[in-house]
Order: sequence, then structure tokens, then C-alpha cells
Amino acid sequence: MIEPFTLLIPQSELDDLAARLRMTRWPDAETVNDTSQGPPLTKLRALCDYWLHQYDWRRCENLLNGLGQYRTEIDGLNFHFLHVRSPEPDALPLLLTHGWPGSILEFRQVIGPLTNPAAYGADPRQAFDLVIPALPGFGFSDKPLSSGWNLNRISDAWIELMRKLGYQRWGAQGGDWGAAVTTILGYKAPPELIGIHLNMVMFQPTAQEIAAATPAEGQMLADAQRYDQQYSAYYKLQNTRPQSIAFSLADSPVGLAAWIYALFQDVSDSNGHPENVFTLDDMLDDIMLYWLPNAGPSSVRLYWEGFQEMMTGSMPMSSMPTPTGISMFRGEQIRLSRAWAEQRFSKLVHFNELDQGGHFAAMEQPDRFVDEIRATFASLR
Repeated sequence: MIEPFTLLIPQSELDDLAARLRMTRWPDAETVNDTSQGPPLTKLRALCDYWLHQYDWRRCENLLNGLGQYRTEIDGLNFHFLHVRSPEPDALPLLLTHGWPGSILEFRQVIGPLTNPAAYGADPRQAFDLVIPALPGFGFSDKPLSSGWNLNRISDAWIELMRKLGYQRWGAQGGDWGAAVTTILGYKAPPELIGIHLNMVMFQPTAQEIAAATPAEGQMLADAQRYDQQYSAYYKLQNTRPQSIAFSLADSPVGLAAWIYALFQDVSDSNGHPENVFTLDDMLDDIMLYWLPNAGPSSVRLYWEGFQEMMTGSMPMSSMPTPTGISMFRGEQIRLSRAWAEQRFSKLVHFNELDQGGHFAAMEQPDRFVDEIRATFASLR
């Protein structure tokens, strides 16, 4: 039922990628001196030159193979996931869910500290077993062949995954789409789920909250408005016409890289220079988990699925019944205050605003991300 999985990409696929990179027809440069039109030509050319001449996929492949990869069928799809057990016998199982354009590799830097805290100078009683699945249509999970794989269905699949692994008591964490899935898990409150942690909260402030906003909350509202007006074109396209971009994501490695790089640029805490926060290898490893399985098209359809779900009014709106920890990293575009959180989470066990880090918190600030998870579950174990 649960099968070990080993990655070994045929060399012919890597050769095809190199050929496509060599044959790229580049656009003209942007007509501005900033990122207001999207990723600068010079940045993308540098990334793709490194991709062609220096990047080593086999290094990433060996990393994934060494972590413990598995696949299992749930509700008609085979899901790819990492299962990394702690050496500590009383480790708490923790389900980590990535978002878009992230991947299971979002969590690579936090796997060691979370599973083996003693090796990093921390209390071994803070250890976790980690389960890190790839969302349907992402990475090496199967691609849905029909509509209907929405957030509710994914949350049901995650509950089934944890039961198949034999876990009777576990926590969940997520950001981006992972936050949406984790939030729904919290509302469903399966008896095994002891708590959740979010580094993004999908919410809409009320008119009363907007009118009474403090200066700090006013900045949060301004940042959210800036995101909507300047950075969210990808979101609106993928919500409504994901197949429009699917052809480019499937056929052009540079097109795919630019589409993903734009998010590393716009929503990380990097002032528009993601190379200051992420290595080129880290960005390209993530891009490869979209390119190699041709998951660009299938991944962006999750936005369409989520939008349909939202339009039908099936997303929960009541107060969260499950104990919750929330970490608001400074560079996250959609943030909420403690006061706003307390109105939505009836059992808020941890809340913190951090002065560094952005949307890709586990990649940008792995040490502080680990601290936030430990603080959330400290009282729940």
C-alpha cells in the first residue's frame, strides 16, 4: 500500500532540457529599471545560464533519494511524499504541506532540526516525525485527470495518508496552499489532529476591522492591497484561465522558470533580489520539480479548483476549533494582527510577528521557522 520511491531521471530528459535552454528565443529587455514589469531579463539569463552550464540535477536527486521517498494511492491518485522519522521514540508526527510555486523541497533546511533536535543543540523532547506530501498535480504526485481535486478533497486525502502511516496523534503545518489545506484540516478536526501551525492565514478583514485598524494593521492592509494591485496577475490568471499559461509552462523551461522566479522575486523578503535570499541551486531545484514531471500545467489548476470552491461558498468561515499557532513573517504580503487572529481562532496557542522572512518562510528563515513550530506544539504534546 505504501511503496518506497526512488528518483532516477533518464539522461535523455536532462539532455532535452539542455537543448531547449540553448534554443531559447529571449524577449527584449524590460523598459524600466526595476521589477515593476516582472523579472528582469538579465536576472533570468543569469539563472538560466547557470542552469545550463553549472546546475547538477543528480545532486538534488540524491538528496531526495536520501531523505526517504514513498508513494501511495489515495482516492484514485498516487501521492509522492517524504517520510522522515526521528531517532527519538516519542517524536510527534507532523504533516507539512507546501504551496505554489513551492514544493516538498521548501522544507529541506528544517528537516534535520525538526526530526533530530539533539543534533542541533536543542531539546530532544521537541522532535517530530515528518510527513511531507506533494499536492496532487505537483512534483511526482499523480495529476488529476478530471476536475474536483479541491482543498477539501486534498485535506481528506491527507487524513487518510496519516492513518495509512499508522499515526494516531499528529499536528499539521502549512503556508500558501498548504495553509489553506491545513486550515481546512483544523476545521474538520479529525480526532487524531492535536493542533495546527500556519505561516499564512487566508482571511478578509471586516469593514469594522478596517475602520478601526491600528497603524500596524493599516500597514498590513496596505501591503495586501499592493499585492493585489501589483503582484497578483499570476493568481488571477490561474484562478480563471490556467490552461492559457499551461502551454508555455509545459514547453519552455525559461517560461516556467520566469513564471516561478517572479514569485521568488515579489513575495520573498529580498527587496526584489531573490538571489540575496535563495541560492540559484535552491531556486532551480524547485523549478525542476515542476519541469521534470511536467507539473507546471497541472499545478496551476489548483488555483482554478480553489476558486470554484470559494465561489460555491464551501470554504468554512466559523471560528477555528483546533489549537492553532500563527507566525507572521514580515515579508508575507497577506498578514493579520493578533487581535484579528483572536477573532478567528478560538484556541490560539501561539502568535508571533517576526521581523525577517517572507512568503517562503521555511526557506528564508529556517531557524526561526523551526522555533515557531516548536513554540506552537510545546503545550500540545
